[in-house]
Amino acid sequence: MAENNKRRGPWWKDRHEEKLALAKQGGWELVFLGDSITHGWERNGKSTWDKYYGARKAINLGFGGDRTEHVLWRLEHGEFDGYKPRVVVIMIGTNNTGHDMHPPEAIAAGIEKIVTTIKNKSPDTKILLLGIFPRGATTDDPKRVNNDKTNSLIRKIADGKQIVFLNINNNFLTENGELTKEIMPDLLHPKETGYAIWAEAIEPTLARLYDMK
Repeated sequence: MAENNKRRGPWWKDRHEEKLALAKQGGWELVFLGDSITHGWERNGKSTWDKYYGARKAINLGFGGDRTEHVLWRLEHGEFDGYKPRVVVIMIGTNNTGHDMHPPEAIAAGIEKIVTTIKNKSPDTKILLLGIFPRGATTDDPKRVNNDKTNSLIRKIADGKQIVFLNINNNFLTENGELTKEIMPDLLHPKETGYAIWAEAIEPTLARLYDMK
């Protein structure tokens, strides 16, 4: 992994060091891996996190602003060492769209590398791969369209057993596909209500994977 795929900035370095220290403690059974949307479990989503994941030995490996290449760098530099979780929940890629409008094929390839890295490091871990969440107010928002195209590709990574793909995006949207500020005030990051929707939507699948031997 090229060193330039490591993100720079004091807060990012500090958070990486914090997660390395937690990884060394071991015993983590549930991992949430992603960008600022996952990072937000520690903010807007904290009460929902405590309710659903507080007793599940869960660690949050979400970093604001991360793209697929940054997540891969973190996996290859210690954040996934020292423990073998039951389940990893992945939701990543919207910053590849938002920052530089990477093509769906490139984003999907990056996500597949992340999945492969997890499988190689922890072959028995189940992976819940989530579709990239909706962004922008309407269905024709260019960034949402790019994410939707990516989702149609990453669906193919799943085998339905060790790797399960789940698209919960309709849970955030109105009947005509609009994303409202009541769910995501900036049309990208969920508020507390959005995190509750997220947790409720994935719980049946997550519980099944978490309890699977």
